[in-house]
Amino acid sequence: MTDADDLNLRHAEKMKRRKALQERALASKTVEKGLLMVHTGKGKGKSTAAFGLMMRAVGHGMRVGMVQFVKGAWSTGETVALERFDDLVDFHTMGEGFTWAIQDRARDIAAAEAAWAKAKELMADPRYRLIVLDELNIVLRMDYLALDEVLATLTARRPDLHVCITGRNAKPELIAAADLVTEMTLVKHPFEAGVKAQAGIEF
Repeated sequence: MTDADDLNLRHAEKMKRRKALQERALASKTVEKGLLMVHTGKGKGKSTAAFGLMMRAVGHGMRVGMVQFVKGAWSTGETVALERFDDLVDFHTMGEGFTWAIQDRARDIAAAEAAWAKAKELMADPRYRLIVLDELNIVLRMDYLALDEVLATLTARRPDLHVCITGRNAKPELIAAADLVTEMTLVKHPFEAGVKAQAGIEF
């Protein structure tokens, strides 16, 4: 037997054991439920990942809805793309722009409350299987909405409804309530090197 044959044999045995372990682990997972998912952290990609999740759900014929709490009503690649699936996707841009741009706390709170009312409306509609609450973490961090009410509504949602919440600085209470939490870690960003936001990448 050559060294290559021996390496292949050992690799095959290792993969056989790994497959058996994986199959046992999969067989032990029997619960199916709507998940509360949180995308947070300082790194880029929180909303982008949520859009990918929406596309995956649409691929399975699931109806999805998104409420954007902060971002203003400018045209983005994702909104244009999702318009092609208007039979399955409902997109609601309820923010007026970033808080540092508006500089009016009362106006920001009113926009957040209107967006939360729309979010509750979508969550109560049994046609939806996935709701994305984009940048909800931002308005919770700014105390524009009552955290207790938001958590109570999310906890009381129907059992088969998936909800994904994005935005940096997720509240610890929300993280504790979530089923899945992903933190995007900033390692390097082109903005630091003077590169501006570009179509197809940032918007």
